[in-house]
Amino acid sequence: MHIRDIFAQHHPTFSFEFFPPKTEEGSEALFRTIAALQELEPSFVSVTYGAGGSTRDRTHDLVVRIQKETRLTAVSHLTCVCHSREEIAAILGRYARAGVLNILALRGDPPRSMPHYDRSQDAFRYAAELVRFIREFPEPPDPRGFGIGVAGFPEGHPECPNRLKEMDYLKRKVDAGADYICTQLFFDNRDFYDFRERCELAGIRVPIIAGIMPITSRKNLETMAELAAGARFPAKLLRAVGRCSDDEDVARVGISWATEQCADLLHNQVRGIHFYTLNRSDATVQIYRNLGVKSSRALRQAI
Repeated sequence: MHIRDIFAQHHPTFSFEFFPPKTEEGSEALFRTIAALQELEPSFVSVTYGAGGSTRDRTHDLVVRIQKETRLTAVSHLTCVCHSREEIAAILGRYARAGVLNILALRGDPPRSMPHYDRSQDAFRYAAELVRFIREFPEPPDPRGFGIGVAGFPEGHPECPNRLKEMDYLKRKVDAGADYICTQLFFDNRDFYDFRERCELAGIRVPIIAGIMPITSRKNLETMAELAAGARFPAKLLRAVGRCSDDEDVARVGISWATEQCADLLHNQVRGIHFYTLNRSDATVQIYRNLGVKSSRALRQAI
């Protein structure tokens, strides 16, 4: 389903994000996770995209497999890094032929194995340029073209300390043809509400969906701090985690915190919630149970 139709039909949307495993065994385990999450009837699922060649191929394979073998709508991440125009056109062509309608367009970061990578070699240096290229793709899978999402940063982009320019850059991505914004994870809803209001002031009118990642262990917390540079962990949350005697307790705290975030976001008319699952279903399933429902459809009907 095209993302525009999803937003027209789902109020709000609920979506899940996965990353491509590195092994065949991991791929099969992930599909069991996806099968479990299908029961929650998400609006769509997305698959992340790394700059390494093998990771890219696994993203493509996983997106196409989800599209063909499940009831789910797949959104593929696509980055500018280490790509020529011809390579990106070839990827879009493959997706178009497979019936994949939706792309999350990102600038992306070079792989850690290439710390001195020269971004001037890339066909596109910024996500807005990639969005425009996707929007103008000559053989789209739908008369409206691909559905396109872009990233937003409620706590501020880690490489752009100027918050005014940050909104200008986001507006460029939307003006280039983005259909919606998916935010980086956050733990204080006030950051999201402020971001949403600043988008409105900037003239950004596309749907904004909130990125939520429940903490499931102390290692998971450290990983979030590493991957989501600049992420703010409220003192109240850190204090609660500090009281935990083991990771089982940490997971309970993290799931409880994320549940409260979701309940408050829904009360404040969030347009969608996007769960960063880390390829696990248990925390997301538990959040749904805590909210008193068994599926996205039931949750939408209860709001």
